[in-house]
Amino acid sequence: MAQVYLNGDFLPPEAARISPWDRGFLFGDGVYEVIPVYRGRPFLGEAHLDRLHRSLAAIDLAVPAIPWQEIFPKLIGPAPRDCALYLQITRGTYATRDHRLPEVVRPTVFAFTWDLTPPPKCGVSGITREDFRWDRCDIKSIALLGNVLLRQSATEAQAQEALLFRKGWLTEGSSSNVFAVLEGKLCTPPKSRRLLSGITRALVLQLAEQAGLPCEEREIHQEELAKAEEIWITSSTREVLPLIQLDGKPVGAGQIGPWWRQMDQWFQQYKQKWLAAHD
Repeated sequence: MAQVYLNGDFLPPEAARISPWDRGFLFGDGVYEVIPVYRGRPFLGEAHLDRLHRSLAAIDLAVPAIPWQEIFPKLIGPAPRDCALYLQITRGTYATRDHRLPEVVRPTVFAFTWDLTPPPKCGVSGITREDFRWDRCDIKSIALLGNVLLRQSATEAQAQEALLFRKGWLTEGSSSNVFAVLEGKLCTPPKSRRLLSGITRALVLQLAEQAGLPCEEREIHQEELAKAEEIWITSSTREVLPLIQLDGKPVGAGQIGPWWRQMDQWFQQYKQKWLAAHD
């Protein structure tokens, strides 16, 4: 791994040190972002940083201005590589373990990259699970134990994602947003405290609207999803990925559908135009 960034310094990973009194370590008191990088360019980086600031405001964490535009190139390096940028900010180190928020603490700012593997162009499988996470999933919190356990349940079922439901209503995936083609319309659950408003989710809705594709943000019941013609999951590192099997049963015809093929084409075209404009 290349150097990491920690509180103003660029260090080898093995040299980076965080206090055991850091509130991120003790309480999961912090937020994060993951930005895909293509040809050395952080894709939709401004949208990701805007969401990071919303998450910080949601947990009442004031952070001095961080020179991300100076940090990113040093982490990415001179080669025009594809990677993912990980940014994490915790409330910082306090003298003792106390549930109350400390008045004056220096936040801990950490960032690193890893190589980005292109998402598969084949269909993948998913399972359904009850969404037992906390009620502020709109905050991109580092407290991800619920997500980890749900994603592990998918792994143990030899699936790539767990689609989550609260009392029968779809929220999102363990690390993704969910779209479904239902009765000739592209549908996704609306923004709420129960799900993270994904950057890729927003782009898919934008592309669908621009092309005149029928789409709707609305509640989706588990029984309705079982009858979907197509199901997709979206995330920054997996882009738009089609599910062709859910709980061991085929989704629609059990193969990649025409709606996904069209959206993937629009997505890749948008990405290439964006990269050309930012070269």
